[in-house]
Amino acid sequence: MKLAVLVFPGSNCDRDMYNAAKRSGVEAAYVDYRETSLEGFDGVLIPGGFSFGDYLRSGAMARVAPIISEVKRLASEGKPVLGVCNGFQILTEVGLLPGALLHNDSHLFVSRNESLTIVNNETKFTHQYDKDETVIYPVAHGEGHYYCTDELYEELMNHNQIILTYNDNPNGSYKDIAGITNKEGNVCGMMPHPERAMETLLGSDSGVKLFQSMIESWREQHV
Repeated sequence: MKLAVLVFPGSNCDRDMYNAAKRSGVEAAYVDYRETSLEGFDGVLIPGGFSFGDYLRSGAMARVAPIISEVKRLASEGKPVLGVCNGFQILTEVGLLPGALLHNDSHLFVSRNESLTIVNNETKFTHQYDKDETVIYPVAHGEGHYYCTDELYEELMNHNQIILTYNDNPNGSYKDIAGITNKEGNVCGMMPHPERAMETLLGSDSGVKLFQSMIESWREQHV
């Protein structure tokens, strides 16, 4: 398996994503936002940071980057796409995930380890976790309030798309939502950083199972 780690101007978690992929035993390569092909890649990792300085709004300018059409192609082919923090914001901007990310209710940048619950462990990204398992992922964002309408929330619930919720909501996200998937289950976005939770020595290894889940799901279909 080979994963593309996208790099935009302002990305600052691309190395964390790359290291998480390599630590999980797969190939990974950085791909510049100006590239127009993801040929040879089996999945995409969209890292956190401040793509294009968050001008207009988070993820808005990344939406029109040349590489995005290829991200959409891989997603339509059922390949795994994981967007974390700014990557989640980008996925909502390009329409691969529903909803939107707004400024934190406090209007402050929040940076700390956060306790979360795996509310759906029957996805390609969470099947190695136990149902309702508590995990610790770092958060670092100023625009992490996940917004959706009541109608969209019901749709997310009906299709089991909510996978991760906050135990102590740091940003005002609707119904404590921290991470979701698309209906097909191959595109995942979350504000917390599992790629920064790969070593107990550094605070948490809760993110290991997420990357292992994604990789194992792919291998079950292709190896």
